[in-house]
Amino acid sequence: MRRLVAVAAIVAATSFVAAQPSSLANLKTTAEASGFKSTSTYEDVVKFMKAVDEASPIVFYTTYGTTTEGRAMPMAVVGSGLKDASPAAVKASGKLRVHVQANVHAGQVEGKESAQVLLRELALGQHKAWLDTMVFLITPIYNADGNEKVALGNRQRQNGPINGMGTRANAQNLNINRDYMKLDTPEAKAFVKLMNDYDPDVSYDLHTSDGSYHGYYLTYSPPLNPDTDPAIMKIMTDEWFPFVTRDMKAKHGWDSFYYGNASTPRPASPPPSAPPAAGQAPAAPAGRGAGRGQGAACTNAPPPEGITREWRTFEHVPRFHNNYVGLRNRFALLSEAYAYATFEDRIKATNYFLEASLDFASANAAKLKKAIADADRASVTGRTLATTAKFKTGGTVDILMGDVEPETNPLNQAVMCRRKDVTRAEKMTDMMWFEPATTELVPAAYYVPVDLTKAIDLLRAHGLQMREAALPATAEGFAVSANTAGQTFEGHTMRKVEGAWGAKVEARTRRTYLEVRTDQPLGRLAFYLLEPASDDGLAVWNYLDEALKDGATAYPILRKK
Repeated sequence: MRRLVAVAAIVAATSFVAAQPSSLANLKTTAEASGFKSTSTYEDVVKFMKAVDEASPIVFYTTYGTTTEGRAMPMAVVGSGLKDASPAAVKASGKLRVHVQANVHAGQVEGKESAQVLLRELALGQHKAWLDTMVFLITPIYNADGNEKVALGNRQRQNGPINGMGTRANAQNLNINRDYMKLDTPEAKAFVKLMNDYDPDVSYDLHTSDGSYHGYYLTYSPPLNPDTDPAIMKIMTDEWFPFVTRDMKAKHGWDSFYYGNASTPRPASPPPSAPPAAGQAPAAPAGRGAGRGQGAACTNAPPPEGITREWRTFEHVPRFHNNYVGLRNRFALLSEAYAYATFEDRIKATNYFLEASLDFASANAAKLKKAIADADRASVTGRTLATTAKFKTGGTVDILMGDVEPETNPLNQAVMCRRKDVTRAEKMTDMMWFEPATTELVPAAYYVPVDLTKAIDLLRAHGLQMREAALPATAEGFAVSANTAGQTFEGHTMRKVEGAWGAKVEARTRRTYLEVRTDQPLGRLAFYLLEPASDDGLAVWNYLDEALKDGATAYPILRKK
C-alpha cells in the first residue's frame, strides 16, 4: 500500500508539472487576447501575475508599495531555488539581481505587456540559462493610477493600441520619471525602498519614444550623468549595447541605437536642467519629446539645407530613472520602443531588447557583479565630480531616419502615424553624452544639522548611511553669493545656489549634526544631493528653503575635506 501511495504521488506530481507548461502557454496578455487592440488594465495585470504565480513554483507574487489612489503595486519575484519573495531570500541566492520596470508613463504601454510576456516565459522555463545566473524582480505597472485613465485621445499620434491607453502623469499629476531625487510620489518612494531592500544589480526602465521619425524599432540609453562610475559605463557602451544592436539585427533584422532626436543646432544655452533666473523663460526642452512638430501630422520634414542636424539625447540629471540608478553604482538600461511602429511590433521590439540584453547579462553575470563591487568599494572622497553638466559635442554619426504615413483610428477617426519600412542614413553631430559644466571636490563628509528634518528624512529614504557626530575642527561652510528661485516645475520653484566653500563656522559649532560620509557605496548620490550647487539636490527641490530664505549668506550644511 505504501508503495502504491508513493507511486501515485509521483504520478500526480509529474502530471502537475506536465500540466504547467500547457496552462501557462495558453495564458495570454490583454494585448495578445485582443489582437493588439487593447492594453492591460491594472486588474488584468494583477490577475495575469497571480495566475503565473499559482502555476509556477519559481514565481512569487508580492507587492512593494501603494499608489496615491490606494492600488497595491504588484511585483513578481522569479528565481530557481528561492524559498520566498523576501529581500533576504533574493540576496541569499548569490545571483545577479535584475529589476524590470515598465509603465512609468502609462500611455507607453508595450513595456507593461512585454514584462508580462517575460514573466510567462521564465515560468515556462524558456530561459533556463538566465535562471542559473539571475533572479528577477518584475514590476510591469509602475504608474498603476495613470494606467486606469484610459482615453482614446491619449498619445493620439502613437500607433495604437486603438482602444486607448493611460496618462503620462500619476494621480498627483506628477511625472514619476522626474521624481527619483525629490520623492514627491508614493511610487518613487516605493521604488527607492525596493532599491534599498533588494539592491538590484541591473535595472530596466521600459518606455516608448516621442519625437523624431527615425528608422529604429527601438532606442536605448545607459546612465547619462557624468558622475556615473566609469567602469560601469565602459561595460555598457563598449560591450553591452553594441551586443544588443548586433543581436537584434542578426536575429530579427531590426535596427536599434542610442536614444536621441534629430535636432537643428541651436545657440549655446544653460545646462538643460539648470533653473533660469526668475522671470526668465526656461530653455528649450532636450531629449524625450524634443523633435516634435515636424510639420503636418505624420509628415517628416527634410533637414535644413546645408545644416548638419544633431542627434541629441535627453537630460543628465538623476531625477530620471537611468541616471539615478547609475549614481547608485548599478547598471541601468532604458529602452524606448518606436512610437509609430504598430503596437504589436513595439511589444516585439521590447521583447527582443530584453532577450538580447539579458543574454549578455547572463553570460557576463560575474563581470557585472565585480564591476558593482569595485565601484562600491572605491571611495569618491577627494575626487572632482560634476555638480552640473552640459552636452558634449562629438563627431558625426550615421543616424537612420525613416518615414511615417497617416493611419485612421477606426474608433474616433483620429490620425495616427504608422512606420513605413523605409530608412536612410543621415550624418548628424553626436550629442548623446554629457561632460561637467561645473565641478566640486568631493569632501570626506557632510554635516547636516539635525533640525533639518525634512532633508534628513529624504536622505534616509534614499538609503544613505548617516550617524550623529561632533563637528570637526576642520569643518568649513559654503558662503552663498547668489540664491535665486527659478522656473516652476513639478510643483516646485527650483532654487539655484552659487558661492564657494571655505567659510569659517565657529558660530555654529553648538548645533548637533548628522555626518554623511562619502566613502560609502552611495557616495556619488550623497554628493549630488548635498552639494549646494548641484542641479538636482536638496537645495533645488526646496528641502532647504527655510535656511535659504532671501538674503541668506550661508548654506546650512557643512563639510570636511
